[in-house]
Parts: sequence; C-alpha cells; structure tokens
Amino acid sequence: MDLDPVADELYGLRPEEFVAARDRRALEARKAGDQALAREIGALRRPSLAAWVGNLLVRRRPEEVRPLLDLGEELRRAHRELDGPQLRKLVRRQGEVIGALGRQARRLAAEAGRPVGEGVQREVEETLHAVLADPEAAREWAAGRLVKPLSATFGFPEADGSVLDRRPAAPVATGAKKHAEGGEPGGHGAERKRGEAEREDEPAHRRRLNEARGAARDAERGLRAREAEAEAAGREVEEARDRVAEAEERVRELRTRLRDAEDEQRRSRTDEQEARDRARQADRVVREARRHAEATAAEAERLADARTGRASPGRTRGR
Repeated sequence: MDLDPVADELYGLRPEEFVAARDRRALEARKAGDQALAREIGALRRPSLAAWVGNLLVRRRPEEVRPLLDLGEELRRAHRELDGPQLRKLVRRQGEVIGALGRQARRLAAEAGRPVGEGVQREVEETLHAVLADPEAAREWAAGRLVKPLSATFGFPEADGSVLDRRPAAPVATGAKKHAEGGEPGGHGAERKRGEAEREDEPAHRRRLNEARGAARDAERGLRAREAEAEAAGREVEEARDRVAEAEERVRELRTRLRDAEDEQRRSRTDEQEARDRARQADRVVREARRHAEATAAEAERLADARTGRASPGRTRGR
C-alpha cells in the first residue's frame, strides 16, 4: 500500500465519507505493520465542501485543466507587459470561462449525489481565480487534492486597475494643432483654455479614481481576510472533530486488543491449572508405581531367600 493511491482514492470521496475511509485505510496500514504509512494516512485532512467540488471538477473534467492553466499564463503575461487591450480581451474571456466552469462544477456535485448552493459555487470560482493568478495555486488545484478552497485575495500584483483604461493616444488633427499652437482670435482662445483646464483636471480625476479603486481592493482584501479567518476557525473545528474520531478509533482498537489479551490470559490460566492437575496426578502415579516396584522387589528377594534356605542377615538378627 502506498500513500498516493490512497490519497487519490480518499479525495475522490464525498467529504462526509472521508474520515471513516481514511481511518479504515490507516488501520489497514497499522495491521500490515507499516506504522509510518499509517501516520501519513491519518494526517490527511478532510476537504471542505467547496474544495471537494473543485477537486471533482479536476477529476471529472480533466480536459478543462490545461486550457485554464494556459489562460492564466496569458493573463499573467498581459499584466507583466501592461498590455491593456490584450488584458481587456483576456479578462472578458476569464469571466466567461470561470462562470462556465463554476456552473459545471455545481452540476457535477449534483450528479455525484451532493448538491451544493451558490455560496459553494462562488468559492469554487474564487479557487479558479487563484489558479489563473498564481502558478503554485494552479499546480495545487490540478493535483485534485485540495483541502480548502484557494483564495485570489491578491490577484495579479504586477498591474493595477488603471492598466485596463490605457488607450492608444488619439492623433491630433492639423487644424486642432494650429488652434493649440498659434491660437485663434475670439471664442477659439477661450475654448482652448477650457480644454487645457480639462486636461489639467484629468490627472487629478484619474488619481482619485485609482485611489478609490485601491480603497475598494483594500476593503475586498479585508473582507477576504475575515472570511479566511472564519474558514480557518471552521477547519480547526473539523480537524478537532477528526482528531476526536481518530482517538476514538484508537481507543476502540486498544479495547479490542485488551479484550483479546484478557481472553488469552484466562485461557493461559486455565491451561496452567490443567497442567498442574496433570502434574499432581502424574506425581501420584509415580509414587504408587515406586511403592509397587519396591514391594515387588522385596517379595522377589523374600522368595529367593526361602528357596535357598537362607535368611537375610537382618532377619537372623531380628530373631
């Protein structure tokens, strides 16, 4: 028995089936004498419902894994290169792909006999966002053994939201250029000044927009952090419950072994008593046989003496 096939088997089960199956496999490893493997199996953690659904998507739809990983590579490259047009196209595609996969994962869960709600679907989609943003998260998801959903809290750090707003500069018409450079009399000068003021206000507006976006991202990170803390607390409860189940299983196993030892002790005591009885009986038989042998020998000697007409010295002195 090896750890990898056991882990693959366990993480393919529904969460409510996980602990009993894991404990059964750990017990089999202990009975086979592989204590190290038993500890490794016992250390496997039960997946949350959303993690199980994410694993289910990998297991039931493996053909979807590579295209999603490729999309993540394209998105990260566009962010690094600050390629606004390409990034806008990929972001639209990202939304479509993740939405479709989230709905598909929910259908797969229902087909597996464990329907889930929109909240779990959102957690699965959050995992897919993390897969697109982080190569390590992508590798973890592709293994199909998630214990908890992945978080895309930090998204793509290489670029902020302003990348999406980048546009190629519009060409300046010749006439407009003349107005800007030389100035025209009358109302054209006032119009130029208004344009200049608007251009001066544009960086300030962009700055405020970016600040607002940054504040929104910070708030989202704070929300995700609080959600992660709540989820961690929930996992601690699950892990504590798992440890209780493991301890109860060990207690049951030790009690069984104790009962077996007590039965063996009783059988040994019975065997010992029976052996002692047989030894005492054998001693009696030996003593009786010795007395019989001695009596027989004395009788034989007496008869021999009588035949020869000689008495034993002891008898002569006795007379």
